Amino acid sequence: MEEVVNELTLFEEDREPVVKVENVTMKFTLNKEKVDNLKEYFIRLVKGKLEYNDFIALNKVNFEIYKGDRLAILGLNGAGKSTLLKTIVGVYKPTEGKIYKKGVIAPLLELGAGFDPNYTGRENIYLYGAILGYSREYIDSKIEGIIEFSELGHFIEVPVKNYSSGMRSRLGFSIATAVEPDILILDEVLSVGDAKFRKKSLAKVKTMFDKGVTVLFVSHSIEQVKAICNKAILLEHGSIIASGDVNDVADVYEEKTTRTKTKTQQAVVVPITDKEKKEEKKAMAEAKEAFDKIKEYEDEVVEEMAKKDDPERRYAIYLDLKKKYQTDSLTKDEFKAEVRQLLDADLNAEDSPYADEHISKFEARLQRVGKTEEKES
Repeated sequence: MEEVVNELTLFEEDREPVVKVENVTMKFTLNKEKVDNLKEYFIRLVKGKLEYNDFIALNKVNFEIYKGDRLAILGLNGAGKSTLLKTIVGVYKPTEGKIYKKGVIAPLLELGAGFDPNYTGRENIYLYGAILGYSREYIDSKIEGIIEFSELGHFIEVPVKNYSSGMRSRLGFSIATAVEPDILILDEVLSVGDAKFRKKSLAKVKTMFDKGVTVLFVSHSIEQVKAICNKAILLEHGSIIASGDVNDVADVYEEKTTRTKTKTQQAVVVPITDKEKKEEKKAMAEAKEAFDKIKEYEDEVVEEMAKKDDPERRYAIYLDLKKKYQTDSLTKDEFKAEVRQLLDADLNAEDSPYADEHISKFEARLQRVGKTEEKES
């Protein structure tokens, strides 16, 4: 069940968690094989060879954070740390579970991701501020401080496309920290810029800690984690395997990162043979021929359908039949027989076997057929 609740009424005011993650699972659908272009996608679609896997990035994650807590989220690359932060912020909706949040959140995830490269730094301050939810009046009151903190000087009037990645990140950090949030979310952003700016960034964040800001912090630097946080959780393959005091969890994390591997695996590259190359080329040619044939057949069906009553409903039903054919639920002859029956049927008859569907895709498809005819003529 997907649900995000912004207000909590479940606890007493003094012990009310500002963030509560409850049985959160996040799944993504991944293609089994790489598909480089649209043509290859359609060929695989026609041949029924598009296969997918479910990837579980987060698996039944549970934890609570109270006002003033500073929680470190640790884990190796691919453990699910950034996915968890993006789910809490609202970039992703959880596949299962609930997230309760209370207060103003300042997410420092991908600094500068919303910049327009053709706008100057000053113009992007207003743009990025709007994305973060700040009013123009608020930015007006903060802009000189933002420019000063970013240390961009006269470059603030230069288009961002001429900035280095460090300059963009510094500007993004300066804008994001101009707000006074209740919850601060940091994803590897204290490594922005040179050593001098990193020190200044850490000092800026610490002044926010002094005001009782709640923090969620992702970093691979154990020194930073111990300096900033009082609690921690350790993720592995999307599940929490340790939680509690930051020093205890950091010890578990360091043990995992320094543990020597008992086995060294090497990838074996087997070159493709000439015979396999010919077979692959032949298969691609056959798939293209199959795709061209069904496209030609579909064009004829669409043209005939345009002359019938209720063409949009007929086209929606045709798409269902086509899907069954592509997944081998119907043979080629059965598919064509079903389509013929659909074209001849009275959809409004009381004994009509077709569902009452209405999908507005027919006109667009008919227009594409018309454009194809114009090109051929």
